[in-house]
Amino acid sequence: MGYNVVVVGATGNVGHEMLNILAERAFPVDKIAALASRKSMGTEVSFGDRTLKCQDLDTFDFTGWDIALFAIGSDATKVHAPRAAAQGCVVIDNSSLYRYDPEVPLIVPEVNADAVMGYKNKNIIANPNCSTAQLVVALKPLHDRARIKRVVVSTYQSVSGAGKEGMDELWDQTKSIYNPTDSKPPTKFTKQIAFNVIPHIDVFMEDGQTKEEWKMMVETKKILDPAIKVTATCVRVPVFVGHSEAVNVEFHDFLDEEEARDILRESPGCMVIDKREDGGYVTPVECVGDYATFISRIRQDQTIDNGINMWIVSDNLRKGAALNAVQIAEVLGNRALKKG
Repeated sequence: MGYNVVVVGATGNVGHEMLNILAERAFPVDKIAALASRKSMGTEVSFGDRTLKCQDLDTFDFTGWDIALFAIGSDATKVHAPRAAAQGCVVIDNSSLYRYDPEVPLIVPEVNADAVMGYKNKNIIANPNCSTAQLVVALKPLHDRARIKRVVVSTYQSVSGAGKEGMDELWDQTKSIYNPTDSKPPTKFTKQIAFNVIPHIDVFMEDGQTKEEWKMMVETKKILDPAIKVTATCVRVPVFVGHSEAVNVEFHDFLDEEEARDILRESPGCMVIDKREDGGYVTPVECVGDYATFISRIRQDQTIDNGINMWIVSDNLRKGAALNAVQIAEVLGNRALKKG
């Protein structure tokens, strides 16, 4: 027997990927429904070789449905996730709304799958921030071996992390560079994104961090280990899909770069592409559409006793969002909602 699954926000970038990945991974589905706002009701979306018509989220009854994958903003999630959960449907939420709730598990299956049973508190599971998800996949096996003391990470985040509006703005501004009479001033981003980088994602906080940087710190601690110190600088770059991260890790115990490389090669979700030659590393263009978290440029940090540097790249719409949500659903099905 399969599960009755709802994808909420099916017309968006992440919702679209959720449907694709459910089909690609042959998730056991008995019934599936695609939901969107009323203005998108009737819009057709693909699920494998099937076509689904979007239904109205506002009037949808979640009774009898097993799992709902939410890919909508926090404001709408605040209204509809508790409603779905109260009607007996387990919500896997991609927004930031529940990530910091101590009663809601924040899950990356390669890292803390056992915590999934905490869904019983509120019938809700949180999906982490896209930049956090790929980071902790790479950190977990190294932490198990040598205990991480501190992480310094600089991100290079694609515009798809800001949704379709972000992708459209990069496309339109890039074209306008070659057509000066068709100026495209920034609307989604604070400054021009075409041929530029912007060290500002989400809102500024009182201490000078942006909310995105704060999210990486808090989420890494919740998912992996509260004792780890994390500092981040998050940057938006003119790339359509794929987040990259330059990561410096300081350990309590010494870890040789060769051992680190071997550990990561054997770790779930990780793909090591690390040759010290031209092109012997992965860039965002190469990770698009892939499930893996790619790790390159693994090397000793010569400035501290127990340090490793590395480069991490992943498809933010997949591992950073949709894939992780589907993996959570797989864990949930295997451990808590077994049927048949």
